[in-house]
Amino acid sequence: MPIEIPSAMILAAGLGTRMRPITDTMPKPLVEVAGKPLIAYGLEALDRLGVPRIVVNVHYLAPMLTEWLQARPGPEILISDETSQLLDSGGGVAKALPILGPDPFLILNADTFWIEDPDAGRDNLAMMADRFDSESMDILLLTAGLQQATGHTGAGDFTIDRDGRLHRYRGTGEPVIYAGAIILHPRIFDGITEPKFSLNRCFDEAQAAGRLFAAPMRGHWLTVGTPEAIGEAEAAIAAYLGTSGPAP
Repeated sequence: MPIEIPSAMILAAGLGTRMRPITDTMPKPLVEVAGKPLIAYGLEALDRLGVPRIVVNVHYLAPMLTEWLQARPGPEILISDETSQLLDSGGGVAKALPILGPDPFLILNADTFWIEDPDAGRDNLAMMADRFDSESMDILLLTAGLQQATGHTGAGDFTIDRDGRLHRYRGTGEPVIYAGAIILHPRIFDGITEPKFSLNRCFDEAQAAGRLFAAPMRGHWLTVGTPEAIGEAEAAIAAYLGTSGPAP
């Protein structure tokens, strides 16, 4: 049965070094693609789902990003300040757990996004909320096939078994990409005491327990890592939507 998602976190504390020289003067989440900042795509997806509490972690050029977030219309966005120390993806989420609360919550990347399939009937995040089951899952990852992606250069991250569980891609089977959206139960952090660690540690622990599952996406997924990739992403969006203007 669908769950209510009371909170979400957007990971926005990265340095964006591959996006230089653009990121010499702005944080990567504010770099525009098809007429809007990268982080706006994730915020709009959360707005459509109706998530009432959103947390964003900040580090590089934090005042600029914080000012933009505070000026954005809509629910208040809470800031998790990592200006003194970057905590990596897992450590950043763990620091924000007191704000995020004890229930399963969403995590989005600030620098990857997707375009919804206009024929799907419902958004990907709503589909994930329908699929997540706290009894059998600790982590549910949005996944994309290689043919659904622009900007991805790797071989793939996982394979999906017949029960929908994810396993690290080891060169056999059909690979899928982790598409930058997670529903996660905070119990996965139990027993982790160090402040800085990657979410990959949590993925591996959930996989070992048979509690890491896939939510195959509908639509087209994009990652924009370099200045040159901006034009490629905009062309891919226009081609997917059959338009020549900015993404909706």
